[in-house]
Amino acid sequence: SYEARVFGCHSAMPTAVARRLCPHAVVVKPRGDRYSELSRRVFEIMESATPLIQPLSIDEAFLDVSGSVRLLGEGRAIAVKLRQQIKAETGLTASVGVATNKFLAKLASDLEKPDGLVVIEPERVREVLDPLPVSRIPGVGPAAEKRLHAIGVRTIGDLAKLPETVASSRLGSFGSHVWRLAQGEDDRPVTPDREAKSIGHERTFGADLEDPEEVRAVMLREAEDVARRLRRHGLHAKSVTVKIRFGDFKTITRAATLEQPTESTRELSAAAVELFDAWIGKEGFRPVRLIGVTASHLSRGGHSQPGLFDPPEASDKRAALDKAADAIAERFGKDAIRSARALRRPQDR
Repeated sequence: SYEARVFGCHSAMPTAVARRLCPHAVVVKPRGDRYSELSRRVFEIMESATPLIQPLSIDEAFLDVSGSVRLLGEGRAIAVKLRQQIKAETGLTASVGVATNKFLAKLASDLEKPDGLVVIEPERVREVLDPLPVSRIPGVGPAAEKRLHAIGVRTIGDLAKLPETVASSRLGSFGSHVWRLAQGEDDRPVTPDREAKSIGHERTFGADLEDPEEVRAVMLREAEDVARRLRRHGLHAKSVTVKIRFGDFKTITRAATLEQPTESTRELSAAAVELFDAWIGKEGFRPVRLIGVTASHLSRGGHSQPGLFDPPEASDKRAALDKAADAIAERFGKDAIRSARALRRPQDR
């Protein structure tokens, strides 16, 4: 925690050492499954703003939102919305840095942890960078810092005033890169790890849900959110999976392959309901602790093909309805428009 860091504790430190530094620390057992679950949810929220996400760790990522500005507003507005949504849906705080490149954005996000929003506008770059110690530049460790101190360079501003050739002579081939960062320049793009293989939503309840209609309604909202994300990213899904976890943490999954790849809310929701009802019909309903919907076997482009007995105009009408619903959800929030079947909500537990 940030409180423990005051005493010199840091991540990856042996527990025995941390206890010596901070004897009154409370050591809690790690919950890896819970951390992974929250990480997935946070990344799902980030994906609502842009598909261009470069993960750095379980709880950190770069986002390129340049293509979302017309729809969602400027960087600050997007950051405010993401922080609010993360807090509302996970209870977690989030520090966000907004800037024109990765170096500045990362630096900004570190300035007001654990719950801050810092925007570095182009005209403020020197104001923010100049007083910071040169060690705030990634890659400038103790050895490089010592070499720079030897020539009177202690701040990023000091380094920025040097000729690039001097930085290179002191730090070798890495010097030019460090010097450019000191200028506030960073041309590295946000590079997603790989093309998404699936898109999903899941929700864990504070207590078991004993009403199948409540569970079905949550599942339908998840299916609607999955379909909306597919359309936002220009993707179609050929498979749908429903995940169900019980109070004893036993988990089952049920999957179906669709006739045609689709991004249709109606088709994805129908597939999820069919899987859910088939489970109840075969095994009987049990109280549910978690329900999730995932679309997979993704492909890009095109439009959903109408079914054999489905007139093209009906398919076009549903696509238009989905588009209108997406516009409402983007402007007013995803819960501003829902199907009637998805409106039933679990009681607060």
